[in-house]
Amino acid sequence: MAKKKKIRAAFRKNRQAKPRQGDWTQRFSAGNEAVDDTIHEERVSGKGETVRRRTIIAESAGDAGESPRLEIDESICRPGRVLAVHGLSCTVEDADGREVQCATRRLLKTLSTDQRHVVAAGDRVMFRTVASGEGVIERVEPRRTVLARSSKGRQHVVVANVDQVVIVGSAAEPHLKPHLIDRFLVSAHHSNLWPIVCINKVDLVEPASLMPTAGVYAQMGYPVVLASARSGIGIERLRRLLAGRVSVLAGQSGVGKSSLLNAVDPVLNVRIGAISRETEKGRHTTTTARLYPLQAGGHIVDTPGIRQFELWDVIPAEVAGYFRDLRPYLSRCRFPNCTHTHEEFCAVKDAVADGRLDVRRYESYCQLFLGDAA
Repeated sequence: MAKKKKIRAAFRKNRQAKPRQGDWTQRFSAGNEAVDDTIHEERVSGKGETVRRRTIIAESAGDAGESPRLEIDESICRPGRVLAVHGLSCTVEDADGREVQCATRRLLKTLSTDQRHVVAAGDRVMFRTVASGEGVIERVEPRRTVLARSSKGRQHVVVANVDQVVIVGSAAEPHLKPHLIDRFLVSAHHSNLWPIVCINKVDLVEPASLMPTAGVYAQMGYPVVLASARSGIGIERLRRLLAGRVSVLAGQSGVGKSSLLNAVDPVLNVRIGAISRETEKGRHTTTTARLYPLQAGGHIVDTPGIRQFELWDVIPAEVAGYFRDLRPYLSRCRFPNCTHTHEEFCAVKDAVADGRLDVRRYESYCQLFLGDAA
């Protein structure tokens, strides 16, 4: 059992009104008689309701950007897994498979972290039930893995505790975006997730036109699935790759993630929608990440589509190491701090010029190095 200890934790800015009122002069000038009833004593120290750091009891301090592992009364709590997050409410599955609607305790929500939301789909939590039959999440257990992106300078955890990420693109309607796939690959390697590349809607194009793009990823050792949820192409292979693992489907809006999920396991009957014919963009039919059990074993998370994916916690110097095809050339550059963008005697640039590296992949690296990561 972990040892209890007191730690000083930072809290988010309190939304409560300050005990010291600063508008007395304005109120007196306006003839407000309530000024006479004002308390004539006040605390001028930094203590009180507006303080930003407090002492809490925890079993361990959280990792960078994460919440501490709070001390709770485990005699009244039970373990569960978050299936979905709906605003202030979460759907939690207990050990017996029952679903409970839970709120999150205020202490967890007010702790100051880099996270956009303290609870995400896939989280292992400890919760207690109340008289109404609903529950309260008391603690979020440490996460094994996360798929996260940057959102307004904060970490948006899309899903937690998964084994692999299925990066879904579409051959048409909307058109394939290899640069977005590259971003997901970098994020997957950064989070120690095994990536699978899946190109859906192959029935809408000539399959030969996809071979150059699919071949680049296949040569690097990534499983590449050419699939069609409508015609059933590649569904059986995708089903085998998902069996027995905890996976997440990720990709832009309208690529058919929910349709693929229904094709892999028709019992799920996930709601789907058509894309906009004017813009060829998805309409966010899936509005929140949701964890589903698979009949073949394992679980899968269906996530809302995105239109951009900004990397989280990746610095420019790390980007090249996350590009599997660039790694063999990184140590051959003349300068040890070579950025592989403008330097002379760069082995990476020479490999691109000689045709040993894909030009589009190199452009994707430059975009990440000079753009998002910087």
